[in-house]
Amino acid sequence: MKNEQLQNIKLLLLDVDGVMTDGRIVYDANGVETKFFNVKDGHGIKMLQRAGVEVGIISGRASQVVTNRAAELGIAIVYQKALDKLAPYLEILLDKGLKDEEVAFMGDDIIDIPVMRRVGFAAAPLDAIDYVSEHADYVARNRGGWGAVREVCDLIIKGKGLWDEVTARYYQE
Repeated sequence: MKNEQLQNIKLLLLDVDGVMTDGRIVYDANGVETKFFNVKDGHGIKMLQRAGVEVGIISGRASQVVTNRAAELGIAIVYQKALDKLAPYLEILLDKGLKDEEVAFMGDDIIDIPVMRRVGFAAAPLDAIDYVSEHADYVARNRGGWGAVREVCDLIIKGKGLWDEVTARYYQE
């Protein structure tokens, strides 16, 4: 990974299951779906947004839980049921006027490889499928749903040289 890769990032796109969550999908007796999100990942997303980097979601599944979490985090770019993730990725590039090198993406499974191969910075959680990790510029020390997203958010903020600015409020006396 080169620091220049991080300096240019204007958008972080995330897969959901296995990246923002630990990959488990829980259904109750009524068929209501539950996912487990990590609050540290959410705070990392908010800090990244404060650093001027937009965050978006491209998920292969559709879930009201994802819609709710995206709204809670102020994520406006949300594509669900995207079995071909490259199509929404290209649509986002066109809509936002971005180039590949200005986008980071974090994925964990084979469906994510086409986007990972295009972006300026590709990341994977520790527990990503091995052949997916091979396409990552950075493999997190944490598993999906257990702080991997936060790790990448912090990395981008630091790589852009904005860490002190974004975190100053937490160190005020």
